[in-house]
Amino acid sequence: MPEQDLWESFFDPSVILQQLDLNAHCCDVLDFGCGYGTFATAAAQLISGNVVALDIDDSMLAMAQIQAFQKHVNNIIFQQRDFINDGSGLDDESVDYAMLFNILHVENPVSLLMEAYRNLRNGGKLGIIHWNVDADTPRGPPLSIRPSAKQCLKWAKEAGFKSDNVSIKNLPPYHFGLVVSK
Repeated sequence: MPEQDLWESFFDPSVILQQLDLNAHCCDVLDFGCGYGTFATAAAQLISGNVVALDIDDSMLAMAQIQAFQKHVNNIIFQQRDFINDGSGLDDESVDYAMLFNILHVENPVSLLMEAYRNLRNGGKLGIIHWNVDADTPRGPPLSIRPSAKQCLKWAKEAGFKSDNVSIKNLPPYHFGLVVSK
């Protein structure tokens, strides 16, 4: 991860979350790989329930907790978890919205998408963000493993998500996003 200030310069989290259909109608949210808490904190400010923010790295969770504290956000449940290997640890159909942001370059993305599907209530939504497949982006995984929006959509469909009428959103300066539903 780059330094937090640089990382946060790549996003306007509140605007992106609204573009990806996260709003006050969502009660509970799951953030896979919360990092600095950039999106978990913004999501918590938009919803009526709780955000469960997972990350494998204790130091990232500590920084995310500081960010939430500084922004007076108290509806985030932070958990250290290797969700790639062990799943989220949440019950089936326990959240309204899940976030897979900048993470689908993992070795088995369909497995992670299936875990998100399991966690979502019927009618729940999954927001996906990833780096554009463009060598000019200043960060992100190597282009050889960086998925395109079409690839993410294909994987989501394999995991069981509805993929009809999904629009791919340009999220300047370096990302794309899409929303699929269960």
